[in-house]
Amino acid sequence: MGRPGLNRSAVIAAAADLADELGFDAVTISVLARHLGVRSPTLYSHISGATDLRTAVTAYVLDELADATSTAMAAGEGRDLLVAYADAIRDFARRSPGRYDATTRQRVPPASDPTAEITDSVAAAVTAGRRNADLALTVIRSYGIAETNETYAVRLMSSLIHGYITLEIAGTFAHSDPPSETTWPEVLEDLDRSLTQTASDRPRPTQVR
Repeated sequence: MGRPGLNRSAVIAAAADLADELGFDAVTISVLARHLGVRSPTLYSHISGATDLRTAVTAYVLDELADATSTAMAAGEGRDLLVAYADAIRDFARRSPGRYDATTRQRVPPASDPTAEITDSVAAAVTAGRRNADLALTVIRSYGIAETNETYAVRLMSSLIHGYITLEIAGTFAHSDPPSETTWPEVLEDLDRSLTQTASDRPRPTQVR
């Protein structure tokens, strides 16, 4: 018999909270069951297994990230939009490190992969991932970057922003001066210049020959 009021949505939300408390990798079915005060078999009424749980949490927090980022990006273009976008992601990551870890650690198979089992949690994660990808494209397009250069520009921007945030959260920058708070705006200034330059570049080939 399940715990009253416990449903799939409540299980996933509790797992996301637990990820912030213990770390995403520490969230297992047994640990979550103890946290919720139920036995592990009870959770199988709401999730199919560990992969389903991790993927569902990833979908959940990707939607949270997209909500936070889109709110911050309500106005502006170019550099202002870039800073709002990057700051929103960084604020989310520092506020909810376990949730942020879920957005980068759990592999979600592409919907186009014919060998992948597209479960409800996978479909939700793909949809939430697209929301975040569309927000990144909104930033890139505000620079007027050619369509053929968009993939390059998104990868450049994402690598720099997410790489910096990941290293900062891990404490890598704590061992040198100046503090990461000082260099973050400078890194975004350099990224802004790079994207501005990319906007004036000729279109890149769509594939390597």
